[in-house]
Amino acid sequence: MAKAEERKHEEPAEPEEREDREAEERSSPSGKVIYKAILTEGEEELERPTAALFWSGLAAGLSMGFSMIAEGLLKAHLPDAHWSILVTKLGYSVGFLIVILGRQQLFTENTLTPILPLLQKRPQATLRNVARLWLTVFVANILGAFVVAMAVTHTDGFSAEAMQAFRDIGAAAIQPSFGGHVLRGIFAGWLIALMVWVLPFAEAARIWVIILLTYVVGLGEFSHVIAGAVEVFTLAAGGEAGWGEVLGGYIVPTFIGNVIGGVMLVAMLNHAQVTAGGAAKDL
Repeated sequence: MAKAEERKHEEPAEPEEREDREAEERSSPSGKVIYKAILTEGEEELERPTAALFWSGLAAGLSMGFSMIAEGLLKAHLPDAHWSILVTKLGYSVGFLIVILGRQQLFTENTLTPILPLLQKRPQATLRNVARLWLTVFVANILGAFVVAMAVTHTDGFSAEAMQAFRDIGAAAIQPSFGGHVLRGIFAGWLIALMVWVLPFAEAARIWVIILLTYVVGLGEFSHVIAGAVEVFTLAAGGEAGWGEVLGGYIVPTFIGNVIGGVMLVAMLNHAQVTAGGAAKDL
């Protein structure tokens, strides 16, 4: 009888427990949970051998060529109207979709993921490891972008209309000043790192998150050091810009801007907001 009374008193608590569990399942993950997920991913990336990073980075550099190619093909087939840019810039997202869904190493993603372990641990060995990853991935990405640019320029794989569209894209990309590229690069690095930050828990919306944020990068003509490298290298390979102008006037300032946008505006700020008040001990 006493047991029956016990069960009777316990039963009303069960719906509340179920509601609490359901509320927990439906709630958005906390900043600390997202931080831990990216921290773990960053630690795994830092453990990868240099050769694996290089080949993955080369694949990413090649894949990013499809941002220019897709945008150029859309541009070549659309009328020269003020609204056409809203459609052509959808092509800019193609390279990012291939790289991110294919888990290839892209430099601007690495302005966030390996930086969190560095901020968390800060030993000299971690700093050297981050420098190794950055150098390997960046060189491999740039090499892949160069190969695509040379292939596009020195083969007859594309129509004259498409080639003109590629040249127009490259000319627009290189136009801003050194300071302009730094500023535009900050916005691009910021958005790409934010994309990396939200992707772990985007679930079924992953593709739309990638498309939306990279579309904004393209539409805003923000400077992305790898996607833009394909565009300006194509311009230089066709003899319409000097290699010095391309490297010193685009690659260097855009690199600086992307690093500032990714490291300072996303990695450091999110690290600070998650670990403030001694929360770092629990991570």
